[in-house]
Amino acid sequence: MTTRVSDRLVWAVVLLITFGWGTLPVLIRVALREDLRPLVIAAAPSIVAAVALALFLVATRRLHSIGSTEVRIGLALAALSVVLPNLLRPLAAEHASAGFLGLTSALVPLTTVLLAHFVLADERLKAATAGGLLLGLAGVATLVLSGDSGLGAKGNVVLAAAYAMGSVLSVSLSAVFAKRFAGRYSVMGVSWVQFAAGAAVLTAAALVWEGVPPNPTLLGWGSLVFLGLLCTFMPVVLFYWLLQHVTVTYSTIIGYLIPLVSVVVGWLFLDETVGWGILLGGILILGGVVVTDLIRVRDARRERAAAGRTL
Repeated sequence: MTTRVSDRLVWAVVLLITFGWGTLPVLIRVALREDLRPLVIAAAPSIVAAVALALFLVATRRLHSIGSTEVRIGLALAALSVVLPNLLRPLAAEHASAGFLGLTSALVPLTTVLLAHFVLADERLKAATAGGLLLGLAGVATLVLSGDSGLGAKGNVVLAAAYAMGSVLSVSLSAVFAKRFAGRYSVMGVSWVQFAAGAAVLTAAALVWEGVPPNPTLLGWGSLVFLGLLCTFMPVVLFYWLLQHVTVTYSTIIGYLIPLVSVVVGWLFLDETVGWGILLGGILILGGVVVTDLIRVRDARRERAAAGRTL
């Protein structure tokens, strides 16, 4: 039984999660501007998040939640939801704006629906949902064909889209994998294993291929700590708390707001451009997400109504 919480607290949590995940591509761009390399940017926040989550588990006396099942699932998710996305995002951010990355990341729910159709027996892709997916993909095509990377002549929209979509597909695969084994593991235990294992792999790779960062600036170090604490650890913990206290509608709201935060904050603080390609592509992507989500909500209501009539 969940404890009733105030609407004010719920909305505060929603805004904090949105701020954390929405500013993630912005902070990656800041770290790149401070001459930090992609593997370092991928590894450092993972280390910070793993340490912070370990302290959280100790403080809440949940260390017992890490067992053999959590280790096995966590290691698989480390590759799909930590190593690959954390590396591909900085690579994409070298060639496109934070807003571009934020918009492409909004495709995760759509690609998850598509992948689930082939992996999960009870997650069939419906015609109307496929329409939402096609709308989202049309948005990506618009971004690429317009050549609007948000960085002007410095950007490379094709490379950025390739890296960004690789990250989207990896995160979607991790969601499908986690769904397949849902109910068999502790979420917080698996989260720590995936952060810790991902941090170990990325740190080793960073030391081998990039070496120790030469005299990072205070802003550079600060961006890495911010990425680990406020863009990774905080949103994950708060999101799991949110799911225990409210309906899934709030998670939907977060998905709508994150790309907007990325675009606006990147425009305000990094002088990124917002051309017609990003505007139109963003409208199509978010339109696809909204269509897919509305269909999901409608179907869920119909199922509940049908179940009620059979009682």
